Amino acid sequence: MTDVLLTVGTRKGLFIGRRRGGTWEFDGPHFNAQAVYSIAIDTRGRVPRLLAGGDSAHWGPSVFHSDDLGSTWVEPRQPAVKFPPFTEASLERVWQLHPAGPEAPDVVYAGTEPAALFRSEDRGESFELVRPLWEHPTRSKWVPGGGGEGLHTVLTDPRDARAVTVAVSTAGVFRTKDGGASWAPSNKGVSAVFLPDPDPEFGQCVHKVARDAVDPDRLYLQNHWGVFRSDDSGDSWTDIGRGLPSDFGFAAAAHPHRADTAYIFPINADADRVPAEHRCRVFRTGDAGHTWEPLSTGLPEETHYGTVLRDALCTDDADPAGVYFGNRNGELYASADDGDSWQQLASHLPDVLCVRAAVIDG
Repeated sequence: MTDVLLTVGTRKGLFIGRRRGGTWEFDGPHFNAQAVYSIAIDTRGRVPRLLAGGDSAHWGPSVFHSDDLGSTWVEPRQPAVKFPPFTEASLERVWQLHPAGPEAPDVVYAGTEPAALFRSEDRGESFELVRPLWEHPTRSKWVPGGGGEGLHTVLTDPRDARAVTVAVSTAGVFRTKDGGASWAPSNKGVSAVFLPDPDPEFGQCVHKVARDAVDPDRLYLQNHWGVFRSDDSGDSWTDIGRGLPSDFGFAAAAHPHRADTAYIFPINADADRVPAEHRCRVFRTGDAGHTWEPLSTGLPEETHYGTVLRDALCTDDADPAGVYFGNRNGELYASADDGDSWQQLASHLPDVLCVRAAVIDG
């Protein structure tokens, strides 16, 4: 089996797992007592760089980086992410850290609360506000979701470094094709059942968006009610939630190599945030959402209450793919065979907020 690095951000620190052969070893917590809402594993450089968005109740939020797989961490002398004075805003949380593709080897994006996009050109040591999105004419009408007004998804197009897709709760999906100079809402077909107009141009409570591994124009979206697919980079969306026990949920992830394949974790309802039908199951589609199959071999069979949050489900880049998720019960699960079977890696952790995994050599 390939060597894998698995990072697990929790309400009270970061835990790091390493699989060598078939054996897992964990250490932590790093950033003890800090909530870690975002993690990135940047494998584009000579050595991998880990980025972590920590949130200290005393010192506030910060972005840390490590070039030795988490053995040591660096916090910049000046805040890596800071709102300029003209915004009259202050950073509450770093929801997302996203390395751009190999065509932009030093670029990293950060999504924040208040909802904003920041761009780094030094691998995440310093960031600048993407001002055109902050000043978008719709911004005054954006409102916080239940967890705050966060920009929680950043997707870069592997064909074009200037094309970036983001998602905001609660504002919906926005895209740029010119490197961030201009932005347009991209929510046609995505519902907003909680609004008087259920089909607005913007204002949807999008929970997560993932890009297909083979077709970059294909996107999968988990909404606040509704699972959707786009075949045109977000110009329009089609409902693909039929066949699921619930189309409410937070997480969405794509298979790293296989076309038309994505994973979600259904939740009962917005007013009942537990696994659908109280069963611990990941659902996988292998045909772009036409059908879904439950994946539960090795997962708990008894009544279950572990909610999986938007960034707490991920895949690695192995083949077969590793699939991972953690829940608010503090349980961590892994599959080494595309999700066909599972093993529990940890229990009794603090609330799991995010997981990221990557194949690491050596």
